[in-house]
Amino acid sequence: MIGYLSAFLLTSVARLLTGARSLWLGCAPTRTQRIYFANHTSHGDFVLLWASLPPALRRRTRPVAGADYWQKGQLRRFIINRVFHGVLVDRERRDPSADPLQPMLDALDEGHSLIMFPEGTRNLEEGLLPFKGGLYRLGQARPTVELVPVWIANLNRVMPKGRSLPLPLLCTVSFGAPLSIGENEDKDAFLARARQALLELAPEEA
Repeated sequence: MIGYLSAFLLTSVARLLTGARSLWLGCAPTRTQRIYFANHTSHGDFVLLWASLPPALRRRTRPVAGADYWQKGQLRRFIINRVFHGVLVDRERRDPSADPLQPMLDALDEGHSLIMFPEGTRNLEEGLLPFKGGLYRLGQARPTVELVPVWIANLNRVMPKGRSLPLPLLCTVSFGAPLSIGENEDKDAFLARARQALLELAPEEA
């Protein structure tokens, strides 16, 4: 109950502060199992994306997050485990023999959708960093799961680094058309295509 109420509060605050709009441009908000892959400019990215989903999808969608960050402190652990039911990955590879994708594969096998950031780290500049290979490997391993690009616009400007109060800017969360890995499509070709699909969702600068 505490986790549910906390999720309701956080999502309500996120939408209120950002004025977030969900734009379903290339797909509809259906119960199809998906991996939503997005640009990453803020620790609030997955919160806003998660809040932008309808409640029925939200309950079935789990953000992928770095254990090194979210396991520090009781509050972070509560938020990621009890509120968002996040899938924690070991980015530091403390056990070299462990497959870092296994927690994500397990979550998909349980019927959940995922939110992930293929850049692998926050990007404070314009555009996108090169994609890591995890999205390709997941798509290969679970080909029935749709891969949906999502562009989060303006969140880094609403709450820029070093500012304690948000700026009054509208955020948009744009959902594109689902992708799948083509037959015999190699990793580099697919990641370039996925990256371009994400960039095409970015709003043009005024």
